Amino acid sequence: MSEETAPYGTGPQAASGATSPSTAAPVKRVRTHHLREMKERGERFAMLTAYEQYAAQTFDEAGIEVLLVGDSASNNVYGNETSLPVTVDELIPLTRAVSRSVRRALVVGDLPFGSYQASPEQAYHTGVRFMKEGGAHCVKLEGGQEMVPQIEKMTTGGIPVMAHIGFTPQSEHSLGGYRVQGRGDTARRIIDDAKAVEAAGAFALVMEMVPGDVAAQVTKELAIPTIGIGAGVECDGQVLVWQDAFGLRTGRMAKFVKQYADVHGVLLKGAQDFAADVRAGTFPGPEHTF
Repeated sequence: MSEETAPYGTGPQAASGATSPSTAAPVKRVRTHHLREMKERGERFAMLTAYEQYAAQTFDEAGIEVLLVGDSASNNVYGNETSLPVTVDELIPLTRAVSRSVRRALVVGDLPFGSYQASPEQAYHTGVRFMKEGGAHCVKLEGGQEMVPQIEKMTTGGIPVMAHIGFTPQSEHSLGGYRVQGRGDTARRIIDDAKAVEAAGAFALVMEMVPGDVAAQVTKELAIPTIGIGAGVECDGQVLVWQDAFGLRTGRMAKFVKQYADVHGVLLKGAQDFAADVRAGTFPGPEHTF
C-alpha cells in the first residue's frame, strides 16, 4: 500500500519506535480527504492548538491529526484578554514555525478578526498569505451562511477551508458574550449554517458551545467531518486549546475543558529548583563546568 493511499486512524506514529527523522519510516501527511474518510469509517480524530516548534513536534509525535494555529494565540501567546487584537502579521510566523516542525499533522491557519469579513477577495488574499508565507495546509474562518461567498472564493481558488459555527469568539460582542448557541428555537440556525458551509465547499466544520443533541444532528446530516469544542461527544473530532488541556494556563476553565496534565506545576517546580540551586551556589557544579 502506497504512502499516499494508506488508511488513517491506525494509531500515532510514536508507536513505530522511530527516534529521529533520519531513521524513521516514511510518515504520510494527514490531508483534508483523510478526515472525511475517517468519518466514513466511523473513526474519530483529535485536534489541538499549537503555536511554536516544540509543542507542535510533541503533538505530532503523539499522533494528533490536526494542529490549529489559532487566533487564540492572542490570549495564549501575546497576552491579550481576547482573540480580537491578534493580527495576520502576528499569526503567520507562528503558523510557519508549526508547519516547519511537523511531519504528519494537518496544519490549519486561523484567519483573525478583520482579515476576511469585508469581502471574498479579502478572505482569499489573507488565505493566500497563510499558505504561501505561513506554510498552512488550509485555513479556518468563523461564520455560517454569511461566510458562503468567502468560502466559495477560497475553495475555488485552491485554499481548503475549515468553517466554525455556533459560538464564534470573534463575534463575542455581537453574541452578548460567551454563551451557548443553538438552544431551543435557534437550533435551526445552527443546522442551516452547517449545511450552507458544507455546500459552499468547506472540508470540515468546528462547532463551539452547541448543545450536544444539535451537534449530533449536524454530524449525522453532514458528509464533511465535524469537530466539537463544547459540542458533545457525537462530533467526528474534538479540539482543545493545548494550554487549557495540559494545565499550563491556570484559573477558571470552561465547562468543556478536561485537563490531562499539569504542565504549570512541572514548570513551576523546575524553576523553583533552579533558582534554589543558583542561590545556594550548587549550580553549576563541577560536572557542568569546562
